[in-house]
Amino acid sequence: MNSLGKYILAAAVVLGCSFVLCVKNFKAYDRTVSVKGLCEREVKATNVIWPTSYSVLGNDLTNMYEEIDRKNAQIIDFLKKNGIEDSEISIAPPTMNDRNANQYSENKSPYRYNATPVITVSSDKVDLVRSCINRQIELLKLGIMMESEQYYGSKQVIYGYNALNEIKPEMIEEATKNARAAAETFAKDSKSRIGKIKYANQGVFSVTARDSNTPHIKIVRVVTSVEYYLK
Repeated sequence: MNSLGKYILAAAVVLGCSFVLCVKNFKAYDRTVSVKGLCEREVKATNVIWPTSYSVLGNDLTNMYEEIDRKNAQIIDFLKKNGIEDSEISIAPPTMNDRNANQYSENKSPYRYNATPVITVSSDKVDLVRSCINRQIELLKLGIMMESEQYYGSKQVIYGYNALNEIKPEMIEEATKNARAAAETFAKDSKSRIGKIKYANQGVFSVTARDSNTPHIKIVRVVTSVEYYLK
C-alpha cells in the first residue's frame, strides 16, 4: 500500500471513531426526564368589594327619593364611623320598578314603585370592611335592611389579591427546586445523573379562595414543568 493509501486509511479510522463517539454522546443526551414542581402559598386578600342594596317602596316618587337620600346618608354615616373613607364609597342611581307598567301583571301590593339604591365599598382595608359587614345589623335599628347586591354576576362580597408580583420569584424558585428534587429521585432510581435543562415552563399562577367559609383567605398556586437531560 502506498503512502497515500495509508493516509486515507488512517483518516477513515479517525473519522469512524469520531462518528461512534458522537453517536454515543448523542444517545446519552437523548435520555430525558420530565417532572413537575408544585408551590402553594396561603395569603390574605389585599382588597375587597362589598356591594349592598336596600329597597324603598311607595307610590309617591318625590317622597321615595327623599327617603332614599335620608337612608343613604345614614348608611354613609355608619360606614364612616367604622373607618371607611369617602373615597372608598360609591353610590349608584337607584333602579326603579313600576309594578303597574306591565298591563299583564297582577300587582296586589299597595305600593306601585320599588326603588333599589346600591352602595358599594371598595377598599384595601379588608379586616375593617369585614368588621363593618359583621356590624351592619346596627342599621336595622334605623329601619334599613341591607342585602348583598349583584356584582359581575355574584351576590357575594368579592375578595381580591393583587400582590402576586411580590411573591412570584420565590414561588417559581421553590417550584423549580421541587421539580429538580423529583428529577433527582428518578435519576437515582434509574442509576443516572441529572444533566442540563432541556425545556422549562414556569406555569400559570392561580389564586382561589381557600374555601367557601373563608373567601378572604387565598391559595396561590403554581406548577412548573421542567425536562432534564440524563447522564
